[in-house]
Amino acid sequence: MNKLKYSVAAIALFGSQLIFAQAHDISVDVKKTGAPIQKTMYGIFFEDINYGADGGLYAEMIKNRSFEFPQSLLGWTTFGKVEVRTDEAPFPKNPRYVRLAYPGHKEKRTGLDNEGFFGISVKENAEYRFSVWARVPENDNSEIRVELIDPASNIFASQKIAINSKDWKKYQVILKSPRTEAKARIRIFLASDNSVDLEHISMFPTDTWKGRENGLRKDLAQALYDLHPGVFRFPGGCIVEGTDVDTRYQWKNTVGSVENRPLNENRWEYTFPHRFFPDYFQSYGMGFYELFQLSEDIGAEPLPVLNVGMICQYQNKGEACQIAVKDLDPYIQDALDLIEFANGDTGTKWGKVRADMGHPAPFHLRMMAIGNEQWGKMYPERLEPFIKAIRAKHPEIKIIGSAGPNPDGKDFDYGWAEMKRLKADLVDEHYYRNPEWFLGNAARYDNYDRKGPKVFAGEYACHPKNRKNNFESALAEAAFMTGFERNADVVYMCTYAPLFTHIDGWQWKPDMIWFDNLRSVRSVNYYVQQLYGMHVGTNVLKTQENKLPLTGQNGIYASSAIDKNKNEIYLKIANTSDAAQKVTYTFKGLKKGERKGTHTVLKSDNMNAENTLDNPFAVVPETEKITLTNNVFEVKLAPKTFNLYVIEL
Repeated sequence: MNKLKYSVAAIALFGSQLIFAQAHDISVDVKKTGAPIQKTMYGIFFEDINYGADGGLYAEMIKNRSFEFPQSLLGWTTFGKVEVRTDEAPFPKNPRYVRLAYPGHKEKRTGLDNEGFFGISVKENAEYRFSVWARVPENDNSEIRVELIDPASNIFASQKIAINSKDWKKYQVILKSPRTEAKARIRIFLASDNSVDLEHISMFPTDTWKGRENGLRKDLAQALYDLHPGVFRFPGGCIVEGTDVDTRYQWKNTVGSVENRPLNENRWEYTFPHRFFPDYFQSYGMGFYELFQLSEDIGAEPLPVLNVGMICQYQNKGEACQIAVKDLDPYIQDALDLIEFANGDTGTKWGKVRADMGHPAPFHLRMMAIGNEQWGKMYPERLEPFIKAIRAKHPEIKIIGSAGPNPDGKDFDYGWAEMKRLKADLVDEHYYRNPEWFLGNAARYDNYDRKGPKVFAGEYACHPKNRKNNFESALAEAAFMTGFERNADVVYMCTYAPLFTHIDGWQWKPDMIWFDNLRSVRSVNYYVQQLYGMHVGTNVLKTQENKLPLTGQNGIYASSAIDKNKNEIYLKIANTSDAAQKVTYTFKGLKKGERKGTHTVLKSDNMNAENTLDNPFAVVPETEKITLTNNVFEVKLAPKTFNLYVIEL
């Protein structure tokens, strides 16, 4: 929530009481524009970690809705006569369903209730669409009663559903909650003497993102839209690899009828023993179709990541654990078929699948990543046949390879050399490092090879000592990102990671957006990404002091861009020092005259300050109007601030 302040004087910022430790003279060349900045420069990366999908962005409220968890009733409490069955199932890939039968006495009850994801949370006057596939196995009619109950088992919403067919059919009702309840449950009673079979028991808010029935949680999707991302990487990193071959992410299992998408184990279920969640699975309800659709909704280029024929190298040591190169054909075909699914016309096999799901128009896929975070000799050996096959059939698709899990070292150097040899279009670099690393590496890309593959910073985040999304980490990221912009001829894309985390189900932190079942909060880091994403520009402007880029001199980091379409200049400058600093900007090639603009600052007196669910706006950007009277102007940077100046041309 930006706070807009109105300035009377031209950039009289923060008051005259500041004592300036340093003075900087910065030149910005407006007339001679530099490298183009890709529209994909600032984006987002989604992975189903921290309950980011089921229990998070995917708005389904029922856990284990098709009884396919290894413990088939995990998440459910049953009473009376309830039986899990597999005969005559309506959905072959999800063969389990439950039969509710007469309990044997008119005063007894049969039914089951579901705990949801850390509770079923409903809002006052909100409506929820309950649906179920059902049949009456022995007679023509039966009935169930659906109830919302609070932790004390008080009923506060109820509906009856008449089941009137021996054939499997979908039934649905709307439940309207009269109150907000954070930890409700949903209970289903058999309300007849006749047995009933139930499968794919589901409940969604009616108010989902774009109003879709198999939809996304509105506040979380809106937060993504508000970032103005240029690229959307999905469905994850390590989750693509899986812990073993059977649990790797397979995109073909995530499309088609949502009721017939098979369950998959989530590799983050048990990766961290201190944060073990035995009920963490992937329903695939939010599959590749929905992720492509979300990319389109938020205006971002889709960037799917596919398995290269390798499973997690951290959990599986040695060549014998991986798919042999001679056995890669099905994996390569998956990549080719995905291009057809995304871009093929409706007469193709996979283009028809997309069309039948409701999207006849192509998704305009232009790039894909093959492999996530692999390293060593095994990776390029497997990547090479993918590249040959994709180049032969789809030369228009850009291919992204990996430089491994670290931003430097022997494996990183080897990975880069191999990506150059294989002529990958981009190389995915990952770095989770402390604030000192980020501040010390702002010049990282200044001396990269301008003729080689381009850089995709596919996973990065500053990790302070307390691993929180605090102001210290956000300021370090803001300073570091000036190096992305300054080197836009090399760096084509970047995505912070991870994206989401449920406050009751986190396994990894920091993360960009935190949430519970009712609320969400945008971290301080989110606002850094948003400020960059909303002010990308079309070209770099050379920004120097004493003919050198500003990469930490006296704690100052700066870059500039011009947007030729909007006729605006964007000046980004961070003061990471403990002292206020005076900066004089001189614009080369800018005609004299009065110009309007804005100054936005992200600041805090507390480096540990963070936005929380209870205090979501502790640190947010503050914006004021400014006026420039000529092509030289002075700005006064308060200590520990990230500043964005937008100047109209």
